[in-house]
Amino acid sequence: MQALSLHPWRVSYAQAVAIQESLRGRPRLTPPAQPVRLVAGTDVAYSRPTHRMYAAVVVMALAEPGEDGARGDLRVVDRAEAVCRATFPYIPGLFTFREVPPLLEAFARLETAPDLILFDGHGLAHPRRFGLACHAGLLLDTPSVGCAKSRLVGEHAPVARDRGARVPLLDRGETIGAVVRTRAGVEPLYVSPGHLMDLDSAIAIVLATAIRYRIPEPIRLAHQATTAMRRRLDGDVRGPIVRDYPDLVS
Repeated sequence: MQALSLHPWRVSYAQAVAIQESLRGRPRLTPPAQPVRLVAGTDVAYSRPTHRMYAAVVVMALAEPGEDGARGDLRVVDRAEAVCRATFPYIPGLFTFREVPPLLEAFARLETAPDLILFDGHGLAHPRRFGLACHAGLLLDTPSVGCAKSRLVGEHAPVARDRGARVPLLDRGETIGAVVRTRAGVEPLYVSPGHLMDLDSAIAIVLATAIRYRIPEPIRLAHQATTAMRRRLDGDVRGPIVRDYPDLVS
């Protein structure tokens, strides 16, 4: 998969915010135009000792629903990994500029294009309504969903403890996502549409892929891959350790 080239990545804080503001109206929050059969999950891990970013993408095929409507196991059909130096600091709300460059390298190595991408982060549920899933989904021109473990912005009512329970995530009177219980009695996830996706479809995909654990299986396997990469490669510190962030101007 090749990404669109919409802006540079070596930018300051102010430039990154300006890019988000300029692109925020471009994601289309509509139901997927085609049936979703192949779902990709992503994860990026950071290594403090080596200052590396480890990225992984895992593509899985959705099982057909049974007579009771439940889906069975998902099947891995493709995966790809990438390693690069971190070139942007950890700033909430600007994760795209830190995590997407290595993810785009991994996506470029896939042999199978997914119908939808699950990102371990937010989509519309973002202060500027342009989180990781919106930004990366737009760059890859692929339906995308943000599926985060913690809240970045917004308020919500308590969520019932049953699997599938959900409540709206609201910010300044606007519904920006949903808080969804993927397993009974465990902490919920914060789900929001990214690009070429609506909220109801996003929730349905998250529940269809969270078949055993709190986290959707494609994201969980991508996380396992980045953890394994970090353990395997952190001992190799050959070459300069780059810590040259752009100047950040508030």
